[in-house]
Amino acid sequence: MKSISERAVFEARGWIGTPYRHQAATKGAGTDCLGLVRGVWRALYGSEPEDIPAYTPDWSEPAHDERLLRAAGQHLRLRPSRVPNHGDVILFRMRDGAVAKHMGIAAGAEETATFIHAYTGHGVVESPLSAPWARRIAACFAFPEEHN
Repeated sequence: MKSISERAVFEARGWIGTPYRHQAATKGAGTDCLGLVRGVWRALYGSEPEDIPAYTPDWSEPAHDERLLRAAGQHLRLRPSRVPNHGDVILFRMRDGAVAKHMGIAAGAEETATFIHAYTGHGVVESPLSAPWARRIAACFAFPEEHN
């Protein structure tokens, strides 16, 4: 049987090619970065842990509210390192001092590290976890082994 991290990466790769759509979470039809993680969660556990309220593209930036980081901490296991393991959910700060507002799922390892994410103008893609992306990592989280 595959580990939860292997299953998460397998499921996320199944979303590649899904167009970008703000606040959407439907494989093949449209998703944003949160919607991708929500869809992988549903595939792993059957249902989402909470209803997601409407959110703006600025993800709480004006109030400097770490809403996405807090929500990840409620449902995922925070890893002590900002070097992601295969299958981790990675949160990114798109600018220094900004709130975490982008996320993806780590795939590959070390020299071939990649991550799967829904990116404006590109849809769901698997991108190299290059130095410009790696320096933006705010936190890494693992999917829980079980969810009630």
